[in-house]
Amino acid sequence: MSASAASKAITRSELVRIVTRRLLEDERFSYFSSSDLEASVKHVIDLMGQTLASGGGIEIRGFGSFGLSYRRARIGRNPRTGEAVALPSKYVPKFRPGKRLRERVNAARR
Repeated sequence: MSASAASKAITRSELVRIVTRRLLEDERFSYFSSSDLEASVKHVIDLMGQTLASGGGIEIRGFGSFGLSYRRARIGRNPRTGEAVALPSKYVPKFRPGKRLRERVNAARR
């Protein structure tokens, strides 16, 4: 993988296309239609979003875990004017990579 390809983000539609193409190339999944596989990938992504929105967490062994982090209310500043702005408390999604993912990323960067 070249440096420019590694730094490019994959969009949701590209992810669906890549996963669908790779699964259809595998004879074990050849009986699925591309629309079935596309719907499956979209459903998994939607389910992950719903799980986080309801306050749950997601753990994918070897990859990482998704959870929520609470940020309390605070006073921020408008960067243009310097004016004080009240920022409400909120939950922010966070990702913690698993050990195997960290090792794989570091090995690829050497």
